Amino acid sequence: MPQQIGLLLALLFAFTPFLPAVDKDRHVVFITIDGIPSDLWNDPAMQLPNLRRLAAEGATAKAMTVSNPSLTWINHTTLITGVEPRKHGVLFNGLLIRQGEGKPPVVEQWAPKDQMVFAPTLYDLAHAAGLSTAESNWVAITNASTIDWSFAELPRRDSTVVRNMIASGAASEKEIEWMQPGPSRKSAVFLDAMWTRAAIHILETYRPNLLLYHTLNTDSTHHQYGPRTQAGFSALEYADRLVGDVIAAVDRSGIREKTTIIVTTDHGFKHVAHFVQPNVVLKEAGLAKGFGPSINACSAYVMGQGGMGFVYITEPARRAELLLQVKELLSKTKGISFVIDGDEGHRLGMPIPSENPGMGDLILYAEDGFAIRSTLLENQVVIPSINYRGSHGFLNSDPDLDGFFIISGAGIRKGVELARIHNVDVAPTVAKLMKLEFPNTDGRVLDEVLLP
Repeated sequence: MPQQIGLLLALLFAFTPFLPAVDKDRHVVFITIDGIPSDLWNDPAMQLPNLRRLAAEGATAKAMTVSNPSLTWINHTTLITGVEPRKHGVLFNGLLIRQGEGKPPVVEQWAPKDQMVFAPTLYDLAHAAGLSTAESNWVAITNASTIDWSFAELPRRDSTVVRNMIASGAASEKEIEWMQPGPSRKSAVFLDAMWTRAAIHILETYRPNLLLYHTLNTDSTHHQYGPRTQAGFSALEYADRLVGDVIAAVDRSGIREKTTIIVTTDHGFKHVAHFVQPNVVLKEAGLAKGFGPSINACSAYVMGQGGMGFVYITEPARRAELLLQVKELLSKTKGISFVIDGDEGHRLGMPIPSENPGMGDLILYAEDGFAIRSTLLENQVVIPSINYRGSHGFLNSDPDLDGFFIISGAGIRKGVELARIHNVDVAPTVAKLMKLEFPNTDGRVLDEVLLP
């Protein structure tokens, strides 16, 4: 599949002379603020001077429909491919690995991009057209060969950007150490500040044609305290300040008049009061075994993703029998709203199991107020959610999962407000701005927001 994408991109640029020549003086700064429900953006009491200024000078959407599953890596990938997960392939915040018969699957978070993303991305197209590309804390992008300058979520000490930041005094060795996994890793507030500092360094040093930049603290805060709380309000206002810092860097770089700035999100949020632990149900039925919080042997396993979960049957010879048994068990479980077959994934914009091994054999959705948990705590089916008051992953038809969208600057009409867009519309719109063209998308170009 990755080889097919590379061939497709090569053919696209080799045999389409009708495409307009790209403008190497055009710049796009693509910002995502993780986990922001649209109603927060639409609340006039929120103190968001930088976002409000961008909106007043450009175009907005009051609501943006996101993709299923309504999770971070999935929707970031949709935003830059313009296709649903059924086509781009990302279903987790990482790559799901089926470990074999009788074993639960695992998620490898830092799998290479080429093993995860099966559709052309904006940065693939830009790079193929001779434009420069960069990222700070983007996702599903590890070792992407079409990114010129990278400051990753876990920044590599040997990367060009990290070395240059340390050499110039824009970062210290200790600060880079504090971003690595382990007990010394600092809070999301610190991490966002570092990713912002990296985005600013990239802008001022390299002036890329396309910069992807992602902040995380809002998501972390909404998970811990819940959406529409004082903590959540403060987190969004902090994110607004970081956006302002990036805009100031665009100004200092002397490229503001040639820059389009996009600010959006990956998903909204819902309140959570309880966890449902479906693997306890499977354990009680003799379909899973384990000690402590983990399952180490199973005939079936549930991988929870907040408001939804995937069931994996790990005994292929008994698949039909186990699907019926597990579906009946979990359909009657408190905290589970409904269970559907994985072969129905297409109607939710997801693949089916025969197309993508990461797809669940069954799909679970949680009831309002519940999140689905994979690991086992106290061997009870339902437990209170401690230090976890918000989640996502629920159906994208739920208005609490709606996101927001702002686009402002070069090439954008002023004062346009759209009622609703879909996140598959974003990539083809940005591509048109950059005089690029996707070979195929599920969205449309938002011509209403573009200057002729």
